[in-house]
Amino acid sequence: MYDVIVIGSGPGGYVAAIRAAQLGMKTAIVEKYSTLGGTCLNVGCIPSKALLDSSEHYHNAAHTFKTHGINLSGLKVDLKQMIGRKDEVVKQNVDGIQYLMKKNKIDVHHGLGSFVDKNTVKVTKEDGSSENIQGKNIIIATGSKPSTLPFIKLDKKRVITSTEALNLKEIPKHMIVIGGGVIGMELGSVYGRMGAKVSVVEYMDSLIPTMDKTMGKELQKSLKKLGFEFFLKHKVVEVENKGKEVTVKAENAKGETIELKGDYVLVSIGRRPYTDGLNAEAAGVKITDRGQVEVDEHLRTNVPNIYAIGDVVKGAMLAHKAEEEGTFVAEVIAGQKPHINYLLIPGVVYTWPEVAAVGYTEEQLKEKGIKYKAGKFPFMASGRARASMDTDGLVKVLADAETDEILGVHMIGPRTADMIAEAVVAMEFRASAEDIARMSHAHPTYTEAFKEACLAATDNRALHI
Repeated sequence: MYDVIVIGSGPGGYVAAIRAAQLGMKTAIVEKYSTLGGTCLNVGCIPSKALLDSSEHYHNAAHTFKTHGINLSGLKVDLKQMIGRKDEVVKQNVDGIQYLMKKNKIDVHHGLGSFVDKNTVKVTKEDGSSENIQGKNIIIATGSKPSTLPFIKLDKKRVITSTEALNLKEIPKHMIVIGGGVIGMELGSVYGRMGAKVSVVEYMDSLIPTMDKTMGKELQKSLKKLGFEFFLKHKVVEVENKGKEVTVKAENAKGETIELKGDYVLVSIGRRPYTDGLNAEAAGVKITDRGQVEVDEHLRTNVPNIYAIGDVVKGAMLAHKAEEEGTFVAEVIAGQKPHINYLLIPGVVYTWPEVAAVGYTEEQLKEKGIKYKAGKFPFMASGRARASMDTDGLVKVLADAETDEILGVHMIGPRTADMIAEAVVAMEFRASAEDIARMSHAHPTYTEAFKEACLAATDNRALHI
């Protein structure tokens, strides 16, 4: 009998298992696939960042090296090598998780995990054989899968999801991206930088529509420079694979139809919770109408010894959110009283420029009737950004109009994925814009833009604009 069984080995699951083991609990992890790490390590965060990095190197070599005084000739993409390097990065990360399981004495069971009852998990292996394992506590961490629309047939050759986009054998001539969210913009960037024409069809009136509107507008400006074209407020009504060509029909707000023709269509309209084969009903676990596992504020399901974390429960589908929840649940099981402030879990888009945000958007503050002041600082005015030729974007700070407490920080620019951590720290300690404005930031650095935006929010006191 295990103290804890974790079903799923993505960032939420493997972190939950490690934390449970650290707390002295006998722990097992069940993983359907032959490798650990879930979507994030195998077909999500890690491989996409590897390709984003490679494609950005190529793009810079093709477009900015000459300005830097570096002349190249015969520059071309070796896509096979690029994909190969990505696979090696994935392998190193996956091997790292395997090592962590051994180090923490966590038993790994490969096979589909399904409930027999509230304390028993059946593990069905690839060869059809199965074994039952028992646990006092069970954590569901089965993650998510790409969503699609009912009328779209994902053939995984021409009409693809993010998974297939990580392993293309050729650079598309024209990639049509359905969905202007994080995944579509990241993977669209990978191929756009290497010369593909990219057309984005988005139902909402902005890119990355869940983020602050300013970020979507700025990202659109930057991606236009890569040759992207955008069809915002367009509803896709038909996708047809004609062999080597795919046509996409979409309607605009007036009901007029447009038709786009390309060689690949990337469907990136979000992800859905994944509980297929879990047999949750055998344990009496409630699944919502949206397919999520229903949990309370302690991430406990309606069955007291069963918990759920990550993409399979409510909230943003982020690897680091799942990690926080994995730690949280292990500590709850151990009798501790952990805490997660969901408002302060940052979101990042790994395009270039990067987009990063934490806290409230301007739209949310208006909706809530909270009086605020905004300070902005463009990277165009940053010495470091000019030195590195990364002048697109800005930092926007939203602070309470009366107390000056920072309520939201929204950044688009170079290395904002790393810069946002300073804003998270500040907000966890309930800093005011004045607090950050009075802290010394090394010069020249990108982070000075955050300081300057805080100065701008504090009586419009920015120094370098």
